[in-house]
Amino acid sequence: MSNKAAQLKAFERLLVIMDELREQCPWDKKQTMESLRHLTIEEVYELGDAILDNDLDEVKKELGDVLLHIVFYSKIGSETNNFDIADVCNSICDKLIDRHPHIYGDVKVENEEDVKRNWEQLKLKEGKKSVLEGVPRSLPAMVKANRIQDKVAGVGFDWEQPEQVFEKVEEELAELKVEIAKGNQDAIESEFGDVLFSMINYARFLKVNPENALERTNKKFIKRFQYLESKSKELNKPLKDMTLSEMDVFWEEAKSL
Repeated sequence: MSNKAAQLKAFERLLVIMDELREQCPWDKKQTMESLRHLTIEEVYELGDAILDNDLDEVKKELGDVLLHIVFYSKIGSETNNFDIADVCNSICDKLIDRHPHIYGDVKVENEEDVKRNWEQLKLKEGKKSVLEGVPRSLPAMVKANRIQDKVAGVGFDWEQPEQVFEKVEEELAELKVEIAKGNQDAIESEFGDVLFSMINYARFLKVNPENALERTNKKFIKRFQYLESKSKELNKPLKDMTLSEMDVFWEEAKSL
């Protein structure tokens, strides 16, 4: 059996199991798209964790969970005659072909940036009124800011040099400092948001994903703080009873691990 045939057979097996579960399992029979929604979001975050941890075995498992949800939604859609898994697959296939005229047509591109610009222009031709329509409203703010900036850059609304973006970061920091001195909390929050937005934009020019970068720092902080907690227990001295200088000794030790 060829590799492609084995892949198709495995996918068919999943479809059969989904049919059986939907017909026979009390829990699966009760599910709706709405009841699955929060679970799907959770599964995608778990996949994201596995990717950042570079745990490929876990990535494989989490991809299976996400794939199950896609099949589950498609099964529900088929029961109301709205769509099935074939419609889902054909829909994305048609979109990929339409959005890649440099592969399936006669459009010439020089690099990745040309492809991204063509992608956004094609979406507008498909009837979208704004390049920002495709940014989900419920995205976390940092991810949303990154997607907004990426999309407007795709139609040419962008800085020319990284230095210009960094100057913007410095400008926003200066404005934040002014509002902090004034003590206007609403203005402070507004300017703080501008600082974050400009930093996220700068990350794009550095080819850094800000969400991934911050999560790496989160994981690093958690590891070091838990080391500090373990040392506190070894000394039988609660953290609240330790001085900052005492804690800093173990913090520096954690940084070298």
